[in-house]
Amino acid sequence: MLPTKTPPTEYQDNWLDRLFISLFSHKMAKALGSKPRANGYDGFVELSQQIMQGRNAHHQQETVAVVLNSLVPAPVLWAIRLIPPAKWVCESNAWFATQLFEWLVGPTELRPAQIPQLNAPDRTYQSTVHIKKCRYLEQSQCVGMCLNMCKLPTQKFFTEGFGIPLTMTPNFEDMSCDMVFGLPAPDITTEDCYQQPCLKECPTATAIACPKVRT
Repeated sequence: MLPTKTPPTEYQDNWLDRLFISLFSHKMAKALGSKPRANGYDGFVELSQQIMQGRNAHHQQETVAVVLNSLVPAPVLWAIRLIPPAKWVCESNAWFATQLFEWLVGPTELRPAQIPQLNAPDRTYQSTVHIKKCRYLEQSQCVGMCLNMCKLPTQKFFTEGFGIPLTMTPNFEDMSCDMVFGLPAPDITTEDCYQQPCLKECPTATAIACPKVRT
């Protein structure tokens, strides 16, 4: 008997979720000079796939950076960068992430994290956003999209744009992910995800480390 395939998670987007999906989709479509064929979250993922087409990993990340920067006015970014990434800043950003991004990644919860300090012992921050099962990864089924369209540009956006270090660690076994505000991101080539093979559901899957991350 063949194993039963786990059915995809069903989401009931409310009006606020649909508003965020529409906003992000509009910004992505503008950056691409294109538009999705599908509506809602399906259209959002389709636009992500369009960004990948004909672009190497660096250019994919640059395109997403344009979208993220277009969402926050430059004066706001400038003002936020003036605030040191203290404990309360990291914890506040983590809390806001749980409130604002469930439409994108699914249910989340706050967890503690050990954050290194300069010339002092590590401190415990309540600044880990644990994504229980990432909606974006589950629907895209693509390691390259996870890393090039989400992890790397988001880490760079918060670290360089807001001045708040961020490390995202996806788990490709259960599709969970930890976003830790206040923790500087390591070099991608030193992380396990850099060696991650394609997911078996990926239409262009290979048994070696996902080539979309390196091209």
